[in-house]
Amino acid sequence: MFKKILIANRGEIALRIIRTCKEMGIKTVAVYSTADKDSLHVKFADEAVCIGKPQSSESYLNIPHLMAAAEITNADAIHPGYGFLAENARFAEICGEHGIKFIGPTPEMIRKMGDKMTAKETMIAAGVPVIPGSDGLLESLEQAKSLAKEMGLPVILKATAGGGGKGMRVVWEENELENAYNMAKTEARAAFNNDGIYMEKFVEEPRHIEIQVAGDQYGKVCHLSERDCSIQRRHQKLVEESPSPFMTPELREKMGEAAIKAASAINYESVGTIEFLVDKHRNFYFMEMNTRIQVEHGVTEEVINFDLIKEQIKIAAGIPISGKNYTPQMHAIECRINAEDPYNDFRPSPGKITVLHIPGGHGVRVDSHIYAGYVIPPYYDSMVAKIITIAQTREEAINTMERALSEFVIEGVKTTIPFHQQLMRNEDFRKGNFTTKFTEGFKLV
Repeated sequence: MFKKILIANRGEIALRIIRTCKEMGIKTVAVYSTADKDSLHVKFADEAVCIGKPQSSESYLNIPHLMAAAEITNADAIHPGYGFLAENARFAEICGEHGIKFIGPTPEMIRKMGDKMTAKETMIAAGVPVIPGSDGLLESLEQAKSLAKEMGLPVILKATAGGGGKGMRVVWEENELENAYNMAKTEARAAFNNDGIYMEKFVEEPRHIEIQVAGDQYGKVCHLSERDCSIQRRHQKLVEESPSPFMTPELREKMGEAAIKAASAINYESVGTIEFLVDKHRNFYFMEMNTRIQVEHGVTEEVINFDLIKEQIKIAAGIPISGKNYTPQMHAIECRINAEDPYNDFRPSPGKITVLHIPGGHGVRVDSHIYAGYVIPPYYDSMVAKIITIAQTREEAINTMERALSEFVIEGVKTTIPFHQQLMRNEDFRKGNFTTKFTEGFKLV
């Protein structure tokens, strides 16, 4: 087992890793930028090293500074957390070159899953469902018609150079295809000076459901059930829960098997997540693999009573996993509390926290690095806390969350607490009737 782990991250995830290391008897090294000198992860680690200025490029993304910190403190492993360098294959490679264990998958695994086309090809070869689509750009309207017939409507036409919804058309009826094809090409040419378009099967009323996996160095892989991450804003997750209210035992089994196939296809070692889009008919399609610990890992920990950070460290140290597949035993919901103003288009709200009261009580977990007097810096992600409630049923977990949010007091900055309070009272959310588009029509009152 490792003697000392350097945590190449900040904030709540750095603190989360420190806690598990302490329980395992492993010494910790915190790194921090000058903006984070008063952060809790710095105070609770055994050692702390300043690695640069506030900008991420000069501190948390600065590989030479991180490696120097690891060498001067004699750390024998580095945990990257999430974000920053967690999925940087070159960083994992450099750790290996310096004889320091990167707590995560190998550089080759990170590269394979980091490139979307390679990842998709790997999944197809492994028999994992991917969103059906054209093999490259469409060459003619005739090809588009033939492909649409083969895949079945609805389909979506997308500009290859696209972004912001430009050059994108959903086709529901056969007689709409020609007009949509011409419009998409015209719009793409005008917006991007490139009229190349491709076609995919349109996923109706999509949900974002991910499967947590773990694989060891000996080829064994298991899944640790699902998380529903459909409540999002601009593709940023706001709420996660397990089990998914859309899940059935049959679907869980199928998605679990597909996730194991996906991880096994690259002999995956470490914990990771296979992300799927699931349509209203419960067809599911591979989106991507995250080769790191997720922000929302605590949701899974609570429903199966399992420390994922500990598992990640043990796998990196060469300890075999049990290989058991897990089913949720409880219901857990997580709300991400961001320092943003939900009444002002979620504008970031950095600044000094003047008053803080963190909720507690049965079935409440809060992961956070903030305290009264703490100054939220403007340089990093705006998340300041994750509140997770755990209960026997989904209804009870929502009721506990409603109560806990009413106790959560953060003054001095604006936060997303009012958004989450309104969401917990929303009838459709409480019934489990939501998709990834849910917040588009959600108005705060």
